[in-house]
Formats: sequence, structure tokens, C-alpha cells
Amino acid sequence: MVAVEYKLTVDGQIADQSQPGSPLEFIVGAGMLLPKFEEALMGKEPGDKVSFTLSPGDGYGEIMEEAIVDLPKNIFMVDGKLAEDILFEGSQVPMSDQQGNRMLGVVKEVGDEHVKMDFNHPMAGKTLDFEVEVVSVRDVTPEDLAAKGGCSCGECDCEGGEHDCCGEGHCH
Repeated sequence: MVAVEYKLTVDGQIADQSQPGSPLEFIVGAGMLLPKFEEALMGKEPGDKVSFTLSPGDGYGEIMEEAIVDLPKNIFMVDGKLAEDILFEGSQVPMSDQQGNRMLGVVKEVGDEHVKMDFNHPMAGKTLDFEVEVVSVRDVTPEDLAAKGGCSCGECDCEGGEHDCCGEGHCH
């Protein structure tokens, strides 16, 4: 379990940062953070500071043109009325695809018949500049695992390394 204070700068602007006294805590290797972010912290101890840059390929990927789509304006009807309160450029709209997968789209353009939506990650195509200070490093406890989702089957104590939890091959 690692706790860090961080500042993320994108295009010269602070895009995200931890709040003083509330470090970001994560379980290394659990897939909660970008792999290259975790890699940059390997071997660091409390008090160590590190600055690093992640290219789009190591961050949230390049912008995929196929994730920018024109949708019929009528799918934004709610109770027979167009949901104009969400249909403006820059608005983030939660949506689902035909398989029920949830995703967040950003309105790029509102036309007469269609709405251009961008389903790329908001940080896709961006270079990410991080400044990170390691606050603490400690072993993971069963309480940490329970707080992060734990094992829902009750058949796994998840202590002392990875176990076959619920037949999934790992604790989560």
C-alpha cells in the first residue's frame, strides 16, 4: 500500500492534484493506476520526490477518431422533450452502448439533426507531467483489500499473497 501526494500538469495547467493531508492511496499492482505511474515509484521510500512525464501511449492513449461519433439528436429526448440542459459543447454526458457498457461522452458539437460526441478518455492524446512525493509505503492488510472491493465470496482471507479468490485467480 503506497500513499502519495501528487500534482498532474497537462499543457502547462494543473489538471489534478491531491489535497493537502489527503494523499492518494493505492495497492501496487492492483491496476488502479497507470502502469508507468507505478513503475516510476518502484523502489521509492517515504519522503522521496520524483518528477516524470508520461507520453500519451503510456498515459491514456492517443485520440481514436472512431471514438468520435455523430449520434441522432432524438436519442437525447427525455419524457418527449430534448434534454437541452445537457446538449451544449463541452458537456459530459453519461451514456450506455447497446451492450449496456457505461461510458462518458463529451459533446463536441450540436447540429440540427445530430450531436457529435467524443468518447475518448479526456486525457487521451495528452502528455502527463507528474510531481510526486511518497508519503508512506506499507504492507497491504485484509482491511485494505476489503476497502478496495475485497472478496465477495467470503471463501478467501487474501492474506500473505495472492490466492485463488472466488475462482478468479487473485484477490481483488
